[in-house]
Amino acid sequence: MTLSDAVAHLSPHRWARANRLLIRKALAEFAHERLITPEEDGGQYVVRSDDGLTNYRFTATRRALDHWQVDAESITRHRNGSQLPLAALDFFIELQKSLGLSEDILPVYLEEISSTLSGTCYKLTKPDITAAELARGDFQAIETGMTEGHPCFVANNGRLGFGIHEYLSYAPETASPVRLVWLAAHRSRAAFTAGVGIEYESFLREELGAETVERFHGVLREQDLDPADYLLIPVHPWQWWNKLSVTFAAEVARRHLVCLGEGDDEYLAQQSIRTFFNRTSPEKHYVKTALSVINMGFMRGLSAAYMEATPAINDWLAQLIEGDPVLRSTGLSIIRERAAVGYRHLEYEQATDRYSPYRKMLAALWRESPVPSLQEGESLATMASLVHVDHQGASVAGALIEQSGLTPTEWLRRYLQAYFTPLLHSFYAYDLVFMPHGENVILVLKDGVVQRAIYKDIAEEIAVMDPDAVLPPTVERLRVEVPDDKKLLSIFTDVFDCFFRFLAANLATEDILEEDDFWRTVADVTRAYQESKPELADRFKQYDMFAPEFALSCLNRLQLRNNEQMVDLSDPSGALQLVGNLRNPIAQF
Repeated sequence: MTLSDAVAHLSPHRWARANRLLIRKALAEFAHERLITPEEDGGQYVVRSDDGLTNYRFTATRRALDHWQVDAESITRHRNGSQLPLAALDFFIELQKSLGLSEDILPVYLEEISSTLSGTCYKLTKPDITAAELARGDFQAIETGMTEGHPCFVANNGRLGFGIHEYLSYAPETASPVRLVWLAAHRSRAAFTAGVGIEYESFLREELGAETVERFHGVLREQDLDPADYLLIPVHPWQWWNKLSVTFAAEVARRHLVCLGEGDDEYLAQQSIRTFFNRTSPEKHYVKTALSVINMGFMRGLSAAYMEATPAINDWLAQLIEGDPVLRSTGLSIIRERAAVGYRHLEYEQATDRYSPYRKMLAALWRESPVPSLQEGESLATMASLVHVDHQGASVAGALIEQSGLTPTEWLRRYLQAYFTPLLHSFYAYDLVFMPHGENVILVLKDGVVQRAIYKDIAEEIAVMDPDAVLPPTVERLRVEVPDDKKLLSIFTDVFDCFFRFLAANLATEDILEEDDFWRTVADVTRAYQESKPELADRFKQYDMFAPEFALSCLNRLQLRNNEQMVDLSDPSGALQLVGNLRNPIAQF
């Protein structure tokens, strides 16, 4: 590739398109989070810059949950009576005070916006695949076909740390096959933990193949090192080149770490960017790696200390699901994180607290593949795909409804029973909450109909909010203290505001399903669940799904305030940015 080939996607017309799409999203989501207050003016809305001299005019449909469906083509920018081109970087500078961007955060946030725009330009070079084609595509075609990233976050593809050649090699949308780098880590500083029935040697041979393991052992023996003294750790190639070979130089020099080379299997990066699907053998485990790039409000490292309890937490949850008749009846499953390995850099540990990115540079976990669980005729899709909209404005959810032959309401009901009912039951029966956004859920489909849901990203994302729950010692870290009045936000924010809001708006825009019918169906499924569990009536009263309103929890405000550490991990509920209330769209039903 030549130097100029690397940036061939950055053409003037694509840049203009990417800027228009990003400003559309910024206007919609910042209005939703009440950072800006569009004024009505002659059938249009107007947003003014901090100094009042620049204004943005657009048309929009207002929907439930204070959702702004902004028409991208309608947006214009004016100053002193003349029209100016749309430029996202200018937009954030013009509205810096309204958005609460500090002098320190602004340039770094602009860098994330630039990266997000560049990624959009790359996606615009790909062939136009319709939502209908994508809906019939295979699991990884859907995964790499996503164009939007998180529906709420405006700067959602920052990936600060990737150069352009690394973007082209490792971003999920480029669908470039990746071979992982393998290191041998001395057992004095490394630990391997695994779920019930998994033993290190045999597990590694299954994942890597006996020949590769032998080859790696040979590398150690050539240096007069004993393979029995080492554990093998898979590493993101970026992490090796940019972090470990430099930041962990002492470990390499002292042979606490030995680079063994690349494995033989080819992997594809997933939407979460640091998790890899095995393309060579799809039934083998996913591998999740540490990746010290900043993306969407966090450094995407992986903590060695956190890894130790990961398999036990997954076994505990799998057992809970297996033993619960309601969860079993919905078909819910999890893909367990079966094994984990972490390396402790003792000097960085002495110098930092437990949340420091320096403690999250070298660890990995293996997560089950959902592929072996499929029955005849079933296929897989990331749930994020439901809100994917193609270049003609058609959504994948709409395409699946058409493919299914069901009425939109019946299709929605089946999806909700598979995805939403388990969330309700986990909350009311166990005080257990997930982080069930589109990228953390895989849907099992048959003829366009959702058969069941698979939850993933378990150990890092689930929490038990009951202070009196009896938990095994290995699972104790899941317990979090959340004030009673904020507990239901785990459903109202994560499910209603951050996912259903977009799904409902898309289906209404396409004239597939009226918004009222969407929310009435959500209410019906909620009520049906509650009626099936009369013994939990007191809990339903205490935590009322049909309350007239709930607090608006703002995600962009977190990132605009601190784009490198959005939430204090030691007090997640204390970090929430709550701004007024939203009307609960199911209250009227």
